[in-house]
Amino acid sequence: MSIVMPVIVGAGPAGVRAAQALVAHGLRPVILDEAPRAGGQIYRQPPPGFQRPKSALYGFEHRKADAVHRAMAALQPHADYRPGSLVWNVEGKTLDVMQDGVSTAVPYTHLILATGATDRVLPFPGWLTPGVYTLGGSQVALKFQGCAIGSRVVFMGTGPLLYLVAYQYAKAGAQVAAVLDTARSTDRLAALPGMLRAPGLLAKGMYTMAWLRAHGVPLHRGVRPVAVHGKDRVSGLTYRQANREHTVPCDAVAYGLALRSETQLASLVGCEFEFNARDRNWTPRRDTAGRGSVPGVYVAGDGAAIAGADAAELAGERAALALLQDIGQPIDTARARLLETRLAANSRVRSALERAFPFPEDWAATIADDTVICRCEDVTAGTVRRTVTDTGAQELNRLKALTRVGMGRCQGRMCGAAAAEVLAQACGRTPADVGRLRNQPPVKPVPVRVVCLERQDKVST
Repeated sequence: MSIVMPVIVGAGPAGVRAAQALVAHGLRPVILDEAPRAGGQIYRQPPPGFQRPKSALYGFEHRKADAVHRAMAALQPHADYRPGSLVWNVEGKTLDVMQDGVSTAVPYTHLILATGATDRVLPFPGWLTPGVYTLGGSQVALKFQGCAIGSRVVFMGTGPLLYLVAYQYAKAGAQVAAVLDTARSTDRLAALPGMLRAPGLLAKGMYTMAWLRAHGVPLHRGVRPVAVHGKDRVSGLTYRQANREHTVPCDAVAYGLALRSETQLASLVGCEFEFNARDRNWTPRRDTAGRGSVPGVYVAGDGAAIAGADAAELAGERAALALLQDIGQPIDTARARLLETRLAANSRVRSALERAFPFPEDWAATIADDTVICRCEDVTAGTVRRTVTDTGAQELNRLKALTRVGMGRCQGRMCGAAAAEVLAQACGRTPADVGRLRNQPPVKPVPVRVVCLERQDKVST
């Protein structure tokens, strides 16, 4: 009988529920998580000794957060849980993992990728000013560090996270100067029939917005950012609404246009990708159970497609059941079908949410030439447009070779989406047409000595 060595990357809602299913069937998975404590971004736990209660940290979702945290605590005696572990490469059924500054090799026979998501950020003038954060980054500061990113904060962008983080800041006592949504009121009306399929979610969203208004927070829709002001620190933000410009004094800006799946590891392991029009992103091709195109590799949660924490829990369990089935273990097929039914229903609601908070497709055409897209390599929108004109480049990796966009520390995680949008607009194609950046290790910055020692070890063996 062959040895089964399952590894789960990520200890958010998807990773925890996947581990729970594997443990229930007698397996002992390795759980690798970059964070120091389980919960993922949505249910990120503060350091031990933090005084704010979970009801204050997670709002409506505090019971769900507590359930995930408790499930992980119960799993620890039955799993090899390794917090603070960054998986920076995959090669030959072996993960390269850095923990406490030391890289080790972690072999696997089966791999569940529950890598979560990151903010989508489209640059605009002043976005590199100190005091501008992503929505996710501002949420990390509040949950994990117990502090606000500023004393007077503007929240801008679109998506449910925009209002949620603004609400969390206001509830924590921070001054929210304004919430500026790029979506329009008509978008909400168009999405309403689909949102009625999830009355609870709709009610929470309406309550959050009503609470913000009742507490004096200005909410504006149909806006477009003009510029962040300030040199050493944010001093204000100018935005355009209905052809008029307005300026809000502030010392911090939290900004994001929905989320993008973290797919670098899926790419390195060899998964095939397809363009997800709803997410406006390339995501791993998978079946309804979460099986990727590479045998023994499964993707679940927001790392597979943006669907939210509830769907992540369902998808994590379903991927684990698929793994168990693939190694010949009997599973509850009725439970598997129920999970897939619930995931399909969630997908329909998610589509309605995308209609309510649509991507601002006019952004790429209006961004100024001197706006930096890739901050690591100082590549501007004008550089991308001139490269298209001068060379005829129409593919993202060709653009990367010509301009170095995506070659810096982030490896395209932050700038790749913006580069694709500007490239597509400049050459009259769609983001799906221009392709995706080919991922290279390390997926996140690691010390040079770690990479050198790892390569030396592989050569010597």
